[in-house]
Amino acid sequence: MFETLSDRLTTVFSSLRSKGRLSEADINATAREIRIALLEADVALPVVKDFIAQVKERARGAEVSQALNPAQQVVKIVNEELINILGGETRRIRLAKTPPTVIMLAGLQGAGKTTLAGKLARWLKQEGHTPLLVAADLQRPNAVQQLEVVGERAGVPVFAPEPGSGVGDPVDVARRSIDQARHAQHDVVVIDTAGRLGIDAEMMRQAIDIRDAVKPDDVLFVVDAMVGQDAVNTAQAFMDGVGFDGVVLTKLDGDARGGAALSVRHITGRPIMFASTGEKLEDFSVFHPDRMAGRILDMGDILTLIEQAEQAFDAEQAEKMSSKFASGEDFTLEDFLEQMMMIRKLGPIGNLLGMMPGMGQVRDQISQIDDRDLDRIAAIIRSMTPQERSQPKIINGSRRARIAKGSGVSVGEVNSLVTRFFDAQKMMRQMAGGMGLPGMPGGRKKAAKAAKAKNKKGKQRSGDPRKRAAGKGARPEQEQPAADGMPQGLPPGLAGKGGLPPGLGGQLPPGFQMPDLGKLQGRKKK
Repeated sequence: MFETLSDRLTTVFSSLRSKGRLSEADINATAREIRIALLEADVALPVVKDFIAQVKERARGAEVSQALNPAQQVVKIVNEELINILGGETRRIRLAKTPPTVIMLAGLQGAGKTTLAGKLARWLKQEGHTPLLVAADLQRPNAVQQLEVVGERAGVPVFAPEPGSGVGDPVDVARRSIDQARHAQHDVVVIDTAGRLGIDAEMMRQAIDIRDAVKPDDVLFVVDAMVGQDAVNTAQAFMDGVGFDGVVLTKLDGDARGGAALSVRHITGRPIMFASTGEKLEDFSVFHPDRMAGRILDMGDILTLIEQAEQAFDAEQAEKMSSKFASGEDFTLEDFLEQMMMIRKLGPIGNLLGMMPGMGQVRDQISQIDDRDLDRIAAIIRSMTPQERSQPKIINGSRRARIAKGSGVSVGEVNSLVTRFFDAQKMMRQMAGGMGLPGMPGGRKKAAKAAKAKNKKGKQRSGDPRKRAAGKGARPEQEQPAADGMPQGLPPGLAGKGGLPPGLGGQLPPGFQMPDLGKLQGRKKK
């Protein structure tokens, strides 16, 4: 949604990087470009005026004029002011001292309140709570049934004593839901209320009556991020009528200009608490102003990426994989499939890459990434036998043809996967062995392991028949002691000033070793 704004701001900042010092004209030109970018993104005019005034005032101060890199300081100022507009600090749900905590959702029809109720309940359940959904939208046809379906998908019970579609008293349903929550020991109640296509007195009256009946700990205003400047007017009307404690943005995955939604916080003074970024129940997250500002300025959102990874990755499986690498075991196709499936749980690959810093510059390439490629790779690996997955080297031409037929792809795609896997396996071996460099993890272990394996090998067969006949069943000559206890070969210090040629290492050339005098002495004794 904020791609256009992000592109414009990135262009503005790139033009500053070549300047050693910023003049008054540079500051004014930068402020003008930022103002145009914000207005084009549909940010409300009062918000833009306050934002630009703050940026210009700070840009003229000592933090920029005395900075070694003025351009970076301007980016820092814009980032901090953007965070301020978006709410400053992350706002959390206020939990009641005595359960249940009551959360009431309000907003216009079509903003996505019912779906959001299921998303919020699912998130609360993951946080360790036992939520209860309440169907208090008895106006819209099939709203009760929709909430029941959403609740079933989220694994959260729904309190729906009335059929809805114009039948029943929503205030009475909301009041009874609190008793039901206490009786069934639910610690959070999420009430889905009715909306209208526009603001009217009847809707406001009903919302106020529900609020007064249940005395919610948090009233959340649900706003569609794609509605434009009307979002600000609607938010102000709800603020004056019902009042609310926080804002929830829905449909942030759309391509409309979302600046108006970002203006809601500045106009109403209420923080944005949650954001919905898709149609699935898991497309829901806590709104972090600093992270959103980072995304808009193409600085990435690594913290959110880490949090998603922690939720999707199996800790036990990850520990098993890391211990396998540490022990020097080979990376198999089965491991490759498991890793790929864990990454698949994180969501679309394009979204993951979009959280990396600087990815805005290659947005077109990221948009061309097709997640179905991962599904095809999984199909190829699953068409292999367990032996083929653990020992990919046995996959010959006939096996590749069978795998291609079983997975519905061409033989060329199977060949490409196997080739890429061998490259990945080689890289994994280098990482596990520290690539043989001093100081790298695993480097010494690898060297010690190689030396141990070498020592375990049997006596090497020599090409010299004299050595082969003399040394039958004996240790190599350089390890055998002479009769006087001195080792074979030249004594230390007698190798000459410059030493022997490389490879001889103080030993006599093959065929010129000193005879074993111990054998002669043994024969004389006999």
